[in-house]
Amino acid sequence: MAFSTRPFRRFPMQCSVTYNAGPFQGQGMVWSLSCVGWRPSGDLPMRLGETLSLPVTLPNEQCIEVSQAVVRWSRGQEFAVENLAIKLHSRARLQHYVNRLVPESAESIP
Repeated sequence: MAFSTRPFRRFPMQCSVTYNAGPFQGQGMVWSLSCVGWRPSGDLPMRLGETLSLPVTLPNEQCIEVSQAVVRWSRGQEFAVENLAIKLHSRARLQHYVNRLVPESAESIP
């Protein structure tokens, strides 16, 4: 597998998540996030390329609804997803949350 640099910075966090893959539902935790994706783990293992939806309540109690995400890697019960479809208001909430995590000396994330 070729190495590639992430275009967005990841931020550590911890919050519970319920995720839905077709008729199946998993429960777990989100361990990090960026403007474009999440790193959750849970009781429903996911495979590379599978799609899922996930509503996430951030530590500041803002609700982010990702209507479609794709699994980019998976290792046991831990996996990473990239947001494919996220409602505009959820995208704005996520962007605002991430911007508050960036040190003031850093540039804003596009």
